[in-house]
Amino acid sequence: MGDARDDGVVTGRRENGPRALVRVAEPIPGISYYPREIDYSSYGYRGWWHAYFGYRSAPMGAVTAGTVVATFYNFAPRMVAQAVPDVWSIQSPADTVAMRLERVEQAMGRIFGPESAGGRPNTTEMARAALLLRRGLDDLSGAGRPLFAAYAQLDWPDDDLTALWHGSTLLRELRGDGHNVALAAAEVDGVSSHVLMAGRGFGNKPTILSIRGWTEAEWDDAVRRLGDRGWVDDGGALTELGRGARSEIERHTDALSTGPVAKLGVDGLQELLGYLDPLADYLKATGEVPGRWPPKHLDRLRADNP
Repeated sequence: MGDARDDGVVTGRRENGPRALVRVAEPIPGISYYPREIDYSSYGYRGWWHAYFGYRSAPMGAVTAGTVVATFYNFAPRMVAQAVPDVWSIQSPADTVAMRLERVEQAMGRIFGPESAGGRPNTTEMARAALLLRRGLDDLSGAGRPLFAAYAQLDWPDDDLTALWHGSTLLRELRGDGHNVALAAAEVDGVSSHVLMAGRGFGNKPTILSIRGWTEAEWDDAVRRLGDRGWVDDGGALTELGRGARSEIERHTDALSTGPVAKLGVDGLQELLGYLDPLADYLKATGEVPGRWPPKHLDRLRADNP
């Protein structure tokens, strides 16, 4: 993320409220992507990505590949088209949502249940965190936020642990939709967003191409276009102008992500951060989710990416 302004919320370093909240909540949605329970091969999906495009987009209904390209934003259209709409011939969107929730419940139960590794977080505090997430997210407008709006129409799970995952996923999609708006407003397309990410030291060209489906020619064209704007040098590294532009995109994203923070208030936000911070540390320390992007599970993710 870019440079953050200080508006009085501090969690180990200078961060504003929306950014602090997404930082500590981000690992929890990862439970639906990385643990060993997240294996849908028995349903007929052709690998990890084939299932991914189905279960992540399923709350929107039987959408087209174009809708997924637009809402996910950073995947090459050809990669999406190899999964959508084919995934709807395997399962209906409603059945896909139920399948994912079942697997998440299994993963959450193992990771945080009685048989989990020592030092697991307090389950009472996790239940309280789920309630606070619901307080901050219920009744937020989904206008201009298609993925968040679709997920917000789903029922909150009765189980506290799964509700924690659901609330954290809502938060992730809320910010993700806002980030896409900020990228589009800055005239940064999907492949260019990855060039900027690599230019900041998060991933590199061959790694990102292998898990997002873009070609070398498309990447090199994005470097050229960003170079024409003075944002990157010939090697793709961010210039001072590019760093400032990238920080402005993050500030815009923050401004579009203030809803939950405003609803929680200062005390509610601080309480929620206090519960989620050790959860994030626990998930990363146990290796259940990656602590940095690109994820460590690259061999798994590359295996079925054309």
